Amino acid sequence: MPVAYIIIGGVVVIFGVIGMILLIRYGLSISSESSDIQNRLEEYASRSGAPLSLEEIELSQPFAQRVIRPMLINLSRGVGRLSPAKSRAAAENQLELAGRPYNWGATEFLGLRIFIALLLGVLLFLAITISQGFLFGLAGSLLGALVGYLAPILWIRSKIRNRQTEIIKSLPDALDLLTITVEAGMGFDGAIQKVAEKWDNELAKGFSKVVQEMRLGIPRRDALKNMDRNMGVPDITTFVAAIIQAEQLGVSIAKILRVQSEQMRIKRRQRAEEMANKAPIKMLFPMVFLIFPALFIILLGPAVLIIMETPGLF
Repeated sequence: MPVAYIIIGGVVVIFGVIGMILLIRYGLSISSESSDIQNRLEEYASRSGAPLSLEEIELSQPFAQRVIRPMLINLSRGVGRLSPAKSRAAAENQLELAGRPYNWGATEFLGLRIFIALLLGVLLFLAITISQGFLFGLAGSLLGALVGYLAPILWIRSKIRNRQTEIIKSLPDALDLLTITVEAGMGFDGAIQKVAEKWDNELAKGFSKVVQEMRLGIPRRDALKNMDRNMGVPDITTFVAAIIQAEQLGVSIAKILRVQSEQMRIKRRQRAEEMANKAPIKMLFPMVFLIFPALFIILLGPAVLIIMETPGLF
């Protein structure tokens, strides 16, 4: 390896290590509050009888909120200015469809992507440079940075698929409960609240958010539309459109819910049948490339050995 490559590699490694140290230091540092806020906390603690301090409040928060989130925010502030507004809006939409994991926004998500890209890039550069050389290390670091930058997108898409699948599976049961409660004489808003209290899944959380928005004064139509937009499930779109149309035309909501419940159960049965029909095709490739060769080796292997050992055949 030429001396110039070694010197350049050492400089890059030093700057990478310094950057990681600064990133961790400024990311993990908790911003100091002013003295008047501390005085207010002490005054509140003396009134309530419970000792409160800034350190106790910080330590009471989860690790993701207390450590990871400030680090990602500080990291993405400088780079976030270079990202276009459309990419940030798309990231916000994907996070909303994924159910806001860890209560992150587009800023935290961008910081996560940059952090993983830097981490993988530096690690691969160090590992490959030591064994293969500077040029291979540089190429490996670029590849690792690209993979690290794209990996969170695949993760968030997986979260979206899992959330939408859970919503689709739980929707028929939720519509049955809505139908029973409305036919029993309860209002539609109360029925939505019953569904939100009955289960602890993504659909129940969506209905709970609808109830909260209606309590804040948002019309039920807009709250249901917001739920549809935040879930991105066609079945939810059909359900919301039917409820809004019934409200506009004055049709009985109980009848609409009964029809929607039956349709959703038919769709769930059709999806199950579709998956069952796809199973033989999905099983074909493992059987051909994995199961059949093993069977051939077990069944025909001894016969081949006997034939090869028989004199005069070859």
